[in-house]
Amino acid sequence: MKIYDTRVKKKLEFVPLKDKAARIYVCGPTVYDDAHLGHARSSIAFDLLCRTLRALGYDVLFVKNFTDIDDKIIKKAKESGISVAEVAESYIQAYLRDMDALLVRRPDIMPKATENLSAMAALITKLLDKGIAYKLDSGDIYLNVPQDPRYGEISGRGRDDENQARIHNDEQKRDERDFALWKSYKGADDFGYESALGLGRPGWHIECSAMIEEVLAYQNKEFAIDIHGGGADLLFPHHENEACQSRCATGRELAKYWMHNGFVNIDGQKMSKSLGNSFYIKDALKTYSGEVVRNYLLGTHYRALLHFNEEDMLLAKKRLDKIYRLKQRVASGFSGGLSGTRAAMQTTPIKMECEFCAEILESMSDDLNISKALSALEEMIHSANTSLDSTPKDKELKLRILASLDFIWGLLGIGGGDCVEYFQQGVGEEQRARIEELIAQRTQAKKARDFARADAIRTELESMGIVLSDTSDGTIWEVSLGEI
Repeated sequence: MKIYDTRVKKKLEFVPLKDKAARIYVCGPTVYDDAHLGHARSSIAFDLLCRTLRALGYDVLFVKNFTDIDDKIIKKAKESGISVAEVAESYIQAYLRDMDALLVRRPDIMPKATENLSAMAALITKLLDKGIAYKLDSGDIYLNVPQDPRYGEISGRGRDDENQARIHNDEQKRDERDFALWKSYKGADDFGYESALGLGRPGWHIECSAMIEEVLAYQNKEFAIDIHGGGADLLFPHHENEACQSRCATGRELAKYWMHNGFVNIDGQKMSKSLGNSFYIKDALKTYSGEVVRNYLLGTHYRALLHFNEEDMLLAKKRLDKIYRLKQRVASGFSGGLSGTRAAMQTTPIKMECEFCAEILESMSDDLNISKALSALEEMIHSANTSLDSTPKDKELKLRILASLDFIWGLLGIGGGDCVEYFQQGVGEEQRARIEELIAQRTQAKKARDFARADAIRTELESMGIVLSDTSDGTIWEVSLGEI
């Protein structure tokens, strides 16, 4: 497995700290608002990484945090008249629902900042004892960046005036690059937690270092974990500051490899809350299924800039349609459809198309080369359909195809749903009831040999974008290709 290490800016062979194991930490969302496409892209990128490593036989332990202490959360709590905890929890649950809809597997551990205040206080105390951190008269605690000669190695930006403006400013800071480890309670309008450091709250950067040490780190003298990841927007100053404080506190590097996914552009601009062009996942899911959104987002290499547009979303749906069309063909000829096909696989073990699966896994092992993997998938679908055209009743062929599609489902997280449900996606309950009513009327008309009425109903359904198929199991319907 090769991965692109942001620190050295090249692909490296992944050599884990412990044989055939991988400990991965990815920075999660600050839960003050609904999840957007940037969150989705990062989640899918690292979901693919974990799936690939597991397919290669690695024992993966994946951790992703929730930042539930933040000025934006406090502000929203004051505006809404509910507690900070309630605001955070509501957005945590919304985030998890969105990720579930995108078929993103949940991390093994999902720690919250509020659950790790003691670990943060202990790490800050260690930095104070070493003289690397200092306390102001206000009670705020900062890390003195000049004491770390390796600051800037992760991002290549040891001094960046524009981005330093993002760091909490205080005139008493010893250096403009110094960043807050702890913000003391300032009075009735402020918010804080009781801790060994007094009443206050942690700075943003300290939580990840503390949680890695608390729930994930090896007792290794050189590195704490194998891979640390997140969006490219976190590289500086967040990840640079994490690396600095961990290095200063423990004497070792936070991670052996650093991975970052690229930005999402909407209408030619980088997606940003300040630009007002943040595309919420919940809005996308009103029109497209989560699987379609997933297929769209994974189609661009995780490090590349993704230019969002709906035309490409529709193309992603049509590519996904091909997988489900093939599954439908595979199910034909087996009693009970797809479930019957799977039952046959249990009684007649069939190997996957090994050459195809090896090609897919080899592509994903090259820094998640999704373009090459999807190209191989397209070729397999074409080849499978050609073979089925020649031998439509070859059950062993169908079982081999289904086994290969199951492999894709496990590795890429697409194509694993029910075919009928997939082709009926996007239909509301009222419209669904109307469709089912018309189909029942058509069935009765056919029984009464009123074929003119039956044809008229079919035409009416077609005008609604609904296509009918009469099968031995009854009439099934789906949304027309291109309709959503």
